[in-house]
This record gives sequence, C-alpha cells and structure tokens, in this order.
Amino acid sequence: MRAANHPYHRANNVSDLKLVQTDAAPAAIGPYSQAVVSDGWVFCSGQIPIDPESGELLDGDVAAQTDLVLKNLAAVLAEAGATMGSVVKTTVFLSDMGTFAQMNEVYARHFGSHRPARAAVQAAALPKAVDVEIECVARVTR
Repeated sequence: MRAANHPYHRANNVSDLKLVQTDAAPAAIGPYSQAVVSDGWVFCSGQIPIDPESGELLDGDVAAQTDLVLKNLAAVLAEAGATMGSVVKTTVFLSDMGTFAQMNEVYARHFGSHRPARAAVQAAALPKAVDVEIECVARVTR
C-alpha cells in the first residue's frame, strides 16, 4: 500500500495547525512557538523559568524555578484551550538529577491528584543555564 493511501496517512496542512502565543508566558526565544494545537492536541514547547512580565530569568533554586515553569506552562495551556488537568504527558529536563525531589514536590502541588505520564532526564546543559525545563502534551478541553 502506498503511503498516501495508507489509512493512517493524513495530509498535514500547515493551515490545520494553530500556533499558540500568549503574553502571560515568556515569548519564544528562538524560531518556535510556545505551543501548537493540532487535531485536539496541544504540544507545548519547553518552558524555562523566565518571568513573563519582566523577561528576566528567575534567580532561585530548582523548587522556585519549577514553580514558575509550571505557571508558565499553565498560561500557555490556557491560551490553547487546555488545562493542567488535561495534560497527558510531560518531559522534565533537569541540570542535576540530585534536585529531582525538590522539583517533584513542586510538580506534585501543581498537578494535585492528576498524574500525567512523565519522563525526567538530566541534561548536560539547558537554555540560559537554568536548572529545569518542562514540556508537555495535553488535550484541548474547550
């Protein structure tokens, strides 16, 4: 069966994609979108601890950075028509896996009883030398 005729193949038109941008989260610092909505799914780019109002990097420990990162993700999700409760998967990038417990405590507070799938990895380096970056995938709820 040719790829174009395969039942799972679908033409991917750029017009089918909704690019998400909100001033309630930091602007993208490169050639990418804060998130993209496609077919009822929200794909959020990684957020780092940048204050959306000042544009300044948060100078704090991994717990404070995680808190701001998750607030930024929630703002992007809201703009896309999703919520933290509709997140199905996150990926957490840490500069040091030794800070996992501090990140995890703040992460648990933000997600409450909701438990999306998650991967957590240590990265050799993160943008702007931050200690945590988190990306996610969610379903549109409205």
